[in-house]
Amino acid sequence: MSAPQSSASNAESNAAPKLGAALRQRHVTMIALGGIIGAGLFVGSSATLTTVGPAACVSYLVAGIVVLMVMRMLGEMALAVPGIGSFTEYARIGLGNWAGFTSGWLYWYFWVIVVAVEAVAGAAILQRWIPAPVWVIGLVLLSALTLINLLSVKSYGEFEFWFASIKVAAIIVFIAIGAAYVFGFGHTGSALANLTGDHGFMPFGAMSIFAAVPTVIFAVGGAEIATIAAAESDDPGKSVAAMTRSVILRIITFYVGSMFLIACIVPWGSIVTGHSPFVAALETMRIPGAADIMNAIVLVAVLSALNSGLYVSSRILFRLAERDDAPKSLLKLTPHKVPRLAVLLSSVVGYVAIIAAIVSPRGVFLFLVNASGAVMLFVYLATALAQIRIRRRIEATEPERLTLKMWLFPWLSYAVVVAIVGVLLAMGADAELRPQLMASLASLAVASAAYLLMTKRHQHGDGTATGYVSPIGQQAMEGRE
Repeated sequence: MSAPQSSASNAESNAAPKLGAALRQRHVTMIALGGIIGAGLFVGSSATLTTVGPAACVSYLVAGIVVLMVMRMLGEMALAVPGIGSFTEYARIGLGNWAGFTSGWLYWYFWVIVVAVEAVAGAAILQRWIPAPVWVIGLVLLSALTLINLLSVKSYGEFEFWFASIKVAAIIVFIAIGAAYVFGFGHTGSALANLTGDHGFMPFGAMSIFAAVPTVIFAVGGAEIATIAAAESDDPGKSVAAMTRSVILRIITFYVGSMFLIACIVPWGSIVTGHSPFVAALETMRIPGAADIMNAIVLVAVLSALNSGLYVSSRILFRLAERDDAPKSLLKLTPHKVPRLAVLLSSVVGYVAIIAAIVSPRGVFLFLVNASGAVMLFVYLATALAQIRIRRRIEATEPERLTLKMWLFPWLSYAVVVAIVGVLLAMGADAELRPQLMASLASLAVASAAYLLMTKRHQHGDGTATGYVSPIGQQAMEGRE
């Protein structure tokens, strides 16, 4: 599958320009936290609560455990096979160039759609205070965040650090206030009344918990951003290890803890889909200005996702260009080590999607969003399969490189693969989620067709297949010293 070793060596000698190392540990930690805590928690959780009931906290726990396992796999590979730059490249090392190409482009597509969705969402929130059309506010937001990403990676890191800090602080304060209320400060009711009332803890049955996982897993995904940001940090290994060991556990605590408290405070039947359950809980606790407080926090969450979306999509393009899977012009860096063209290209796609959201919200834009619905699961599945193959190869050649190991290998790795496949099957069985799965499969088909066309072009041009892998990665692929 891979090019000869000499080909890899030649590629290494003509290596692409290197990105900077301006991010610090605090940046990477908060990027990991901020990547998961977004509008999907503050607003999107309302849909899960209305369809699952109080047991929604269990749905978040199940999805969080799956993501935790994937992040542990990434941590193992990042420390055993360093210097890759983008986590999607582990799919290339473990499964071949096709997997690396499709994972990279699908992940890029996912994030440019996130950019458009968050820009529209942010504009809708700001319209409460700014009398201007949604599309105008959306384009201004996207332009402002594009400028921040063009300045330097440090500017992105600093903005994301403060965005994430605000979100984390908001969650911690909410959990503290909610816990105090539930356990008797401010009211005299039972903490379990809403959990067990109105048809019980699982009003729609045990299967509803697992049926909600496909939707929930998209909300708790995003921590892998930290593995990309770590490549531009002063200590990538330390950053990745910290992310996999503790950060994800904190996030699961935030999600499950907040959902549990909301279920205790607010009767689940009174929650309205599309309206923040956090606002409902704060109003129940008689917190003044609850709606304005949460709208401000949701706006920060939206800006954070928009900021991260531009950053991640541009770096994925840069890594694809390194592997000759995207135009080499995307490798050009500014004096501050920013891939300017990659940032601008991702931004332009975001502009197009915003226009589609205004012109055809239920047509073109809905299809674009649906086409990214299961993409993250495809990428996670490729990552899990790649980890199994890479782990076996390294164990056979250089086991000392496994300084951070996946728990209970190989059985837990197999369990993750089965869980992800199960989520995809659940999407296919759900009438509401099936269009997302079908459209996402279409995205996978387009990416696969593009890979075949590019491979034929490269073979016709110079007789070699596309795709560059670092020497360390080459060893892992071939299972030799």
